[in-house]
Amino acid sequence: MKDSISKFLSLSTLFRSAFVLSLIGVFAFIIDFGYEQSYQIQNFLNAYYLVILFVGIAVTLVRYFTFSKKLSTQVIVFDALSILFTIYVIGIHFFSQEAYRHLSFLYNDNWIKVAILLTFIREFAEQRLNYRRNYLNPAQLFIVSFIGIILFGTLLLKLPNATYDGISFLDALFTSTSAVCVTGLIVVDTGSYFTPFGQHIIVFLIQLGGLGILTFASYFSYFFKGVTSFENQVVLSDMTNSQKIGEVFSTLKRILIITFSIEAIGALIIFSSLEVKHIPEFFDRVFFAVFHAVSAFCNAGFSTLSNGIYDLDYRYNYVMQLTLIGLFIFGGLGFPIVINVIKYLKYKIISPLLLGRTKTTIYKPWVLSLNSRITLITTGSLMAIGTVIFFFNEYNNTLVEHRGLGKFFTAFFGATTPRTAGFNTLDMNQLHFSTLMMIFFLMWVGASPASTGGGIKTSTFAIATLNFFSLAKGKTRIEVYRREIADISVRRAFAIISLSLVVIGFAVISIAAFDPEKTLLSIAFECFSAYSTVGLSLGITATLTAASKGVLIIVMFIGRVSMLTIMIALFRKIKYKDYRYPTEEILMN
Repeated sequence: MKDSISKFLSLSTLFRSAFVLSLIGVFAFIIDFGYEQSYQIQNFLNAYYLVILFVGIAVTLVRYFTFSKKLSTQVIVFDALSILFTIYVIGIHFFSQEAYRHLSFLYNDNWIKVAILLTFIREFAEQRLNYRRNYLNPAQLFIVSFIGIILFGTLLLKLPNATYDGISFLDALFTSTSAVCVTGLIVVDTGSYFTPFGQHIIVFLIQLGGLGILTFASYFSYFFKGVTSFENQVVLSDMTNSQKIGEVFSTLKRILIITFSIEAIGALIIFSSLEVKHIPEFFDRVFFAVFHAVSAFCNAGFSTLSNGIYDLDYRYNYVMQLTLIGLFIFGGLGFPIVINVIKYLKYKIISPLLLGRTKTTIYKPWVLSLNSRITLITTGSLMAIGTVIFFFNEYNNTLVEHRGLGKFFTAFFGATTPRTAGFNTLDMNQLHFSTLMMIFFLMWVGASPASTGGGIKTSTFAIATLNFFSLAKGKTRIEVYRREIADISVRRAFAIISLSLVVIGFAVISIAAFDPEKTLLSIAFECFSAYSTVGLSLGITATLTAASKGVLIIVMFIGRVSMLTIMIALFRKIKYKDYRYPTEEILMN
């Protein structure tokens, strides 16, 4: 018995040591990328990489031969492919380097970093990932995860090789916050200020911020283990809006598959629309397409072009613009809505084709949820009304340079991008004042719940609007589609609206005090854009004082996690609710 215990403890120590080594290895290759290395240090890092890779292979094999735990086919395939790839990399870099350089077209100095990352993923997945409510509730965990990503991103952007001429801590923090909070406001030009390494960091932060670090960590942990604690499922169900606790990881899987599939399709279409004369190098075109696909789907609004999509080479690339529109509409709908719509289309189109149509249907299931119906109608209405207003307002103004359908496509882009996407195909300073007012409204409403976008959300705006009509008709409840909106949803909607106006109001007052020479219109536009994580600007971001930049950093963060979530994290929930006080009405008008 003692021998078994000591053996188990020694194996646990071995596995933990392998994880620590791989984690240090990840930081080592970040330093390797971020700093210029001397010959001696590079040799030391290469030797350390070799140790990690050998230990990673050995520990993985020990797990297979020591434990009789049944593993899924997908895990076995991942382990096998990653080990084969690691062996290949070891052969390239450490034993037959010159031979492989001449014989293998797959040679690349960065493959060793990929092998280190695969080793880290294998070891990280074996660690116990437990979210304990005793320490942090879901709201606090959500907030802490975003703060952690922002600070980590700031340190990465401060690396010497991330920029051409260095960057201040405040600007690095601002850029990291803007990327993680998928806002898109910038204080330095992304394309000319950051090196390719720095741009890779930014798109990495955008993807993490759009989906959340906990989404990746939780799913990969479950992917390798196949099981998780009930506590983890409860916490993750709160974060993913899963209706059933048992569906948490299937929901996470769908989110990842939908995200990467849509981004891949978008990147392919963008790539095919690019002209070689604008970006001669093949891999530069690939990165350009991937960067903008990820930025669009995550509603980030970051672009490697100095003038955004308004750049003269891309201003009339309507295929690319329509692709971006599709990406940020899908990203802004919210994962529960997209999943529900796919389920509805499967029921209405695919199932009848496969099974054959029945003559009569006695029972029609409620496939498209009330949440999906409200969100889709609100989203469609805002896009349609916004496009019409934009088209007629700007027809003889900013749309003059476009012809035919180009005017409509540009108007459509201009009406959809304020809903937290942040890309621009026009000079924002040349827009009519009435158009800017419409953009204010669209930015404030924003995207849909559980999406990559911000704002008060379409469902919040829809509930508030429905409440107006309900009160006008003398009803005491909101009814739509033969359903009654829960009272908690109504109260939450008006809390979100009130808090948004409070935060934006304080931000406008603060920036007006710190930068009194700026116009109220430009300050308000900046604050609405920051809170709703849009990224559109009238061009004052880079010229703001340090204090004003700090205000925008806070506003971007609040806009991403929501003020209501912050208050839930700060206040302790009341345990005893089984009592009622006498009810009284308050005069309103």
